This record gives sequence, structure tokens and C-alpha cells, in this order.
Amino acid sequence: MQKLQSQGVHHITLVGANRQTSIDFWEGMLGMPFIFEQPNLDKASESHLYFDPGDGRLITVFTDESREPVKRRTPTDTGCVHHIAFSVSRVTFLQAVARLDERGIKHSGVKDRGFMDSIYFEDPLGLLIELASYRFEPPAGFSHADVLMAAHKIRVARGDYNIAEVHLADAIQTLVERSRETLSEDRAAKNPY
Repeated sequence: MQKLQSQGVHHITLVGANRQTSIDFWEGMLGMPFIFEQPNLDKASESHLYFDPGDGRLITVFTDESREPVKRRTPTDTGCVHHIAFSVSRVTFLQAVARLDERGIKHSGVKDRGFMDSIYFEDPLGLLIELASYRFEPPAGFSHADVLMAAHKIRVARGDYNIAEVHLADAIQTLVERSRETLSEDRAAKNPY
């Protein structure tokens, strides 16, 4: 038996209300270019809108002009989507509270997640959206997931509750040391003063 190996998220499709509500939120608020539209090939009465969330992958929305936005929190029962998180740059994240406030959008305020900062709010239809900003950049040749895996191992070995900045810094150092050669005989930390 073999796995069906994933290579990343291809797209996420949401059920929307009317077309303009989706365009105003996904492009007009979150800055995701509206890149194409076609009929929902499984339901001709709906349109299928495609947005680029910034990494070339897709967020798509089924819309129907007869559906009006009804804002209520989407279900969080077992098997339901709790929220969708989008990566934002640090400079954008630092302005998120003010930009949500100027639109009168209720939000969580900044949440400290140890390895990232988050802010939560609902889209016009009640889906919980998270804006997330990592507190670190991975070293060249590595991904955020590589750093998080290494930080997790360090955290567990130390018996710490959750990943914190010290684990990230140590993980980055470990990854660099494993992947970069040196002519030095001793790579240990030194105090040159």
C-alpha cells in the first residue's frame, strides 16, 4: 500500500453569497487578486471565483446572486473548518489592528503564539480568518516548517510547554550548523571580548 503524497494545498473552496461580497472581501480587504471566474462546473447556477492569496495557490468561492450575506459564525462541529490562516508580512501585521478598526471589524487583538503572532476576525459570512506573522525567517535553503520541526524537538527535549523564541533561535542555529561547512575545528559559542 502506498501513500497519496501531498505536495501542498492546491486550493480551498468556500461557499459564498453574492459575487460582489466575495470580491470586496478577498480582494478589496485582504488584497488577493481576483484572477479568474467561470461557472461552477457542478452547478451551473453558481459562479466560481478564483483569488490568489499571495503564493500562487488559490482561494475559490462559489457565488450565487440570489444568496445574500448572512453573518453567523460558521459551525465548529467535529469535521468542520475552524478557521483559515493567511500569512502576512510583519509590517502589514503591525497595522492589522488599525486597519480592522477603521472598517469597524470586531477582532481578537494580537495573540502571542510563541513562534508567531496572530489576529482573528470573521469574514462577512462568519468564517473565522486568522492573519499570522512569523517571528522568524528560516535560514537559506530551509522552510518555516523545517525550523518549527527542529524547534519542536528542542522544546520537547527541554520539557518546555510550547515553542518560544529561544527554541526558534536554537533551531535556526542547529539547521545552519548541520547544513553549512566550516574550516573551524570548534564551532562552539565564544566570547571574543
